[in-house]
Amino acid sequence: MDIFKGRCWKFGDNIPTDQIVRAERVLLTIDEMKQYVLENYNPNFAREVQAGDILVAGKHFGQSSGRAVAPKALKATGIGLVIVEYAARLFYRNAFETGLPLLECPGIHDMVSEGDIVEARLETGLVSNLSTGRTLQARPIAPFLMEMLRAGGLIEMAPRLERMTV
Repeated sequence: MDIFKGRCWKFGDNIPTDQIVRAERVLLTIDEMKQYVLENYNPNFAREVQAGDILVAGKHFGQSSGRAVAPKALKATGIGLVIVEYAARLFYRNAFETGLPLLECPGIHDMVSEGDIVEARLETGLVSNLSTGRTLQARPIAPFLMEMLRAGGLIEMAPRLERMTV
């Protein structure tokens, strides 16, 4: 779970959660909702994304409302990892709580092109574009958030937390 390798899907800056999953889609089941993820930015994304692919985006990813359904829907598409220049704080936390790995990596948007093969190591933060040979260093993930990811999200981690407080 610490090493991710997949095809890059590239998106730009300032993508709000309301466009990751549009408001009229949030009452659908996750299986229905995942068919519409990022539909206004790339109508082929939800149909063509493969398990383990990597989503790369620019600045302010997941801004606006704090809908936790946005990272859940992204995860449901099969995306293995999200790498952004930086994420909105609430989206960042929601991603980990839902078990969606996310790295903040300044310079990533300019380093990749759509379709490149990207590899990332969560423990070290090393991000490599295997198509070009370029690498970058992502910001480290806090140990507690890494533990949450390894558990599969906050709900899956809750029983462990209860045992720790007893």
